[in-house]
Amino acid sequence: MLPDTPIPRCPHCGQAMKKWRVPVASTWSNEFFYVCFNDECPYFVQGWQQMWAQQATHASYRCRWDPDQGKFLPLPVWSADALKDAIIDP
Repeated sequence: MLPDTPIPRCPHCGQAMKKWRVPVASTWSNEFFYVCFNDECPYFVQGWQQMWAQQATHASYRCRWDPDQGKFLPLPVWSADALKDAIIDP
């Protein structure tokens, strides 16, 4: 995405996504993703049940936009506050 490109909106709830700093120690080559941090987003809310049913784990996922791949993909989280400390102000 170019600097003047609009911030992507979550395809599940329509809310503007937030720029999120990828951890330095990650295997992703990106510096950042756009992530939906809406705690009411159906993707995030329903993810808790899906992860328990499929993986027997207490986790969910948030929708992320990968600007390098041009795709919306899941970003696993273990709590509602997980990863929020790496939000970058737009």
